Amino acid sequence: MHRSPCNIRRASAMERWSGRARNAAVSVAIAIVFGTLCAASPAWGALYKWLDANGRVVYSDQPPPGNVKVDLIAGPPPRANPNAVKELAAKEAESKKQQLDAEANAKKTGQQRADAEQRAVTCRDVRAELTRLSADQVLLYSVNEKGETVFMNDADRRRRRESLEAHLKANCAQG
Repeated sequence: MHRSPCNIRRASAMERWSGRARNAAVSVAIAIVFGTLCAASPAWGALYKWLDANGRVVYSDQPPPGNVKVDLIAGPPPRANPNAVKELAAKEAESKKQQLDAEANAKKTGQQRADAEQRAVTCRDVRAELTRLSADQVLLYSVNEKGETVFMNDADRRRRRESLEAHLKANCAQG
């Protein structure tokens, strides 16, 4: 079979084309492998980058020897905690318990404050009544269930005063 110069040129062009296609396919394969390795490298561990003594950039999973400026590219991901769900549920339960305790304490404090205010009002009223009972020249009276006016005699005043003083002593601060 005789090849003409045109055929030789065509064969060379075809060979070059197939060589270029082959090179392109190999380049794409290398890029895919390198991309996959880079994406998976954090799973392997830390990736270090530095310049060596010749000025070349070096990537390694091992730290460089000596005193060299290093860039940490990626670190390993945190390990999975098998008890994470239980711990989260326990934290949420503790948080809910603390919230309920805080609400109960706030309610209790509010009730104590209301009770103290009521006690202060009652003590003020008892002291005012004791002052009225102590004024002997003033006639005190009340209205009974029949609607009749009933005046308080000295014995009733004394008994009422003793009762109010006992209440003051038991329930009210001195002052």
